[in-house]
Amino acid sequence: MKKKIVILDGYASNPGDLSWEELERLGDLTVYDRTPPELLAARIADAQVIFTNKVPLDAAAMQAAPRLELIGLLATGYNIVDLDAARARGIPVCNIVGYSTGAVAQMTLALLLELTQQVGQYNALVHRGDWTNCPDFCCLRAPLTELAGKTMGLIGYGAIGQAVGRLALALDMRLLVTARHEKAVPEGARYTTLDELLTQSDVISLHCPLTPQSTCLIDAAALQKMKPGALLLNTARGALVDEQAVADALHAGTLGGYGADVVTVEPIPAGHPLLTAPRCILTPHIAWAPKETRIRLHRLAAENLRAYLAGHPINVVNP
Repeated sequence: MKKKIVILDGYASNPGDLSWEELERLGDLTVYDRTPPELLAARIADAQVIFTNKVPLDAAAMQAAPRLELIGLLATGYNIVDLDAARARGIPVCNIVGYSTGAVAQMTLALLLELTQQVGQYNALVHRGDWTNCPDFCCLRAPLTELAGKTMGLIGYGAIGQAVGRLALALDMRLLVTARHEKAVPEGARYTTLDELLTQSDVISLHCPLTPQSTCLIDAAALQKMKPGALLLNTARGALVDEQAVADALHAGTLGGYGADVVTVEPIPAGHPLLTAPRCILTPHIAWAPKETRIRLHRLAAENLRAYLAGHPINVVNP
């Protein structure tokens, strides 16, 4: 008999441009675009396999799914699942590893180049007629920054951090790295302490996981240690930074710019301090979302399910 498979929030990874065909082949599939809390229990009551991206599954939710055998994440992060509760029930939780490395590194570089080259601002300037009415061939209205010779500091050096590091070295930047576990670094890079990285880097990019220890890692004290005018990039998790402190530093002019694809509460609330902060580039958690990346995500989700059905689960985060 086919397994009953439920996808709780399929719209994020498939707004209509992809197929669920690979998962449909593996069981009786039901896909919900979104699942509000009040509908969760009813939708998973007879599910044997649940896939979720951002819908939380705590102990109470799992109790509403007595037939549940497997939780599959349509993401790398797994903080939305109560791993202890799943382990107690013997339910493996499988995440998707490595599907978005290139895409997130690409977005990190895009945010950096937007802060240094001001492409969006200059494009708007041209289209509103400023260049047409400029007496000079070059209409220079906002400062530009050359990256060659500057120092990039990476906090976290997993696959994405390493990919960003390669891009930084290709731009002739120097590279400093700090991470929980030291790994080999290429020529032109070196490991250092967090304090030295904060004080020596012209650009700091966050690529570490969100844990109780890393929450608000970049707070007011850390910002004060940074070089005046340094740039901060965050394509990892919003809560790695104290967002009010970042906004304050931008208003004060001590932080040169902030580029982020993530905030602590998503979607970003109206009135969020970063929305009115100067030199702040925000994108709506889309670094992972190129079509090619989402196709890979679906393929790897199906691979996780196939491995479970074959009796050898892979990418289990709660062994």
